[in-house]
Amino acid sequence: MKDDRIELASQRDLDQVYEPAEDSHLLAETAREYVGTDDLVLEVGTGSAYVATALATTGAEVVATDVNPMACREAYEAGLSTVRANLVEPFRDHCFDVVAFNPPYLPTDPDHEFDDWMERALSGGEDGRAVIDPFLATVRRVLVDDGVVLLLVSSLTDIDAVRASAAAGGLTTREVAEESHPFERLVVLELRPDDP
Repeated sequence: MKDDRIELASQRDLDQVYEPAEDSHLLAETAREYVGTDDLVLEVGTGSAYVATALATTGAEVVATDVNPMACREAYEAGLSTVRANLVEPFRDHCFDVVAFNPPYLPTDPDHEFDDWMERALSGGEDGRAVIDPFLATVRRVLVDDGVVLLLVSSLTDIDAVRASAAAGGLTTREVAEESHPFERLVVLELRPDDP
């Protein structure tokens, strides 16, 4: 009986961890092209650790982070270096060669949000950029001079507004991958320091 309870608790935990979808696949495939064996890579908001695990297969050293303790456990159990963190807060300056992030980007009416980990993994606030904008304001600090950020965004978040936020954070942007879906276009933006 005890083993059944543990299995049920684990299943409940998994219900609170973002599982890979089209956006995860697009980011993982794109980011793999940027990662070398000697790189130190950060995946912010790792969820199920799908992207971080894909990047680790390149031979790079990968650190997976999430605010969700259940997602951190998933990454740790996948054999990844794992830190429970909000965005890039705990990391020292100029340490990562590559940073990958599939942020919560769905515009969500605050009156219809749930207070759980899955909601936090999906909801980007009213404009879809509630997590993206603070990330863009701080990520440059943790990049090495010639480092790169790969950020997955959706047409639902206003990609031009994301570019403007990146510019305000000292980053230049370029679209490097995209997929069209019935209700949105997914885009991977390459962001680099504007004065390396």
